[in-house]
Amino acid sequence: MHSVALAVTDGMLHLELSLAVEVFGSDLTHVVDPWYRFAVCGPRAVRVDRFLLEPDHGLDHLARADTVIVPGWADTDREPPAELVEAVRAAHRAGARIVSLCTGAFVLAAAGVLDGKRATTHWAHTAALARRFPQVTVDPDVLYVDNGDVLTSAGKAAAMDLCLHLVRLDHGSANANRIARRLVVPPHRDGGQAQFIATPVPAPGNHPLGELLPWVLGRLDEPLTVEDLARRAGMSSRHLARHFRQVTGTTPLAWLHTQRIRHAQELLEATDDTVDAIAAATGMGTATTLRRHFHRTVGVPPDTYRRTFRSPTP
Repeated sequence: MHSVALAVTDGMLHLELSLAVEVFGSDLTHVVDPWYRFAVCGPRAVRVDRFLLEPDHGLDHLARADTVIVPGWADTDREPPAELVEAVRAAHRAGARIVSLCTGAFVLAAAGVLDGKRATTHWAHTAALARRFPQVTVDPDVLYVDNGDVLTSAGKAAAMDLCLHLVRLDHGSANANRIARRLVVPPHRDGGQAQFIATPVPAPGNHPLGELLPWVLGRLDEPLTVEDLARRAGMSSRHLARHFRQVTGTTPLAWLHTQRIRHAQELLEATDDTVDAIAAATGMGTATTLRRHFHRTVGVPPDTYRRTFRSPTP
């Protein structure tokens, strides 16, 4: 029987913790027999949001588990407890499969088990994870990353995607599908978390692009070039690129492409416009071009995105 240990301390996020308990801690022997042997491991009674949780074992039990799951860590600005970090490190040395859900990746990174590996976390924290742990290759777009012995998930509901992936690895697709139906969730979601990420425009203010950016957003249907933007801003292309990097963190073309994709998302969500019409409205030219760039950026085709996010007609 495969053993799963859930590592908990004060400050864990209850949703990700609860998802792991629901999948691995429930009695699902009517679906797969034997199911997992599940234990909650912590240093003492721990507080998770408003709840008090009494662990089954101490953190030293993690090193005896086949799989160790670290739920989301609430305060990513604070270092996780040293005893948790060391217990995860010891479990990895002992050969356990190490899994993080959402911001639990910060615990894995602190333990060094993500060094030299690809990883993800909630999109709102990917930049912080990459900045604090440069030895980790952070992928902000995917729902989860499977390195074999170390797996990480994106935020919130993506924890369920990774839990079902683990069931699929251990017990096959058919049984993972049965569990998904029981939980009333899709057994596999297309695309990554890029489709859920908002791309805000820098607020108008006292910066060199304060007038240029709104001007560009009003002309996304036009075939704008970097030279067009530089001419409008009254500066050289080189100076424009420097200011774009300072204000938006990216290049003029990359920022323009992102705004075109975001506008396409808005039109897919709020209108019945055809993909051809949306391609024209976003400066993509043809439906083929829009589909190619949209799929590459968002992770799903425009039609799939529309079915997922289309606002119901009153």
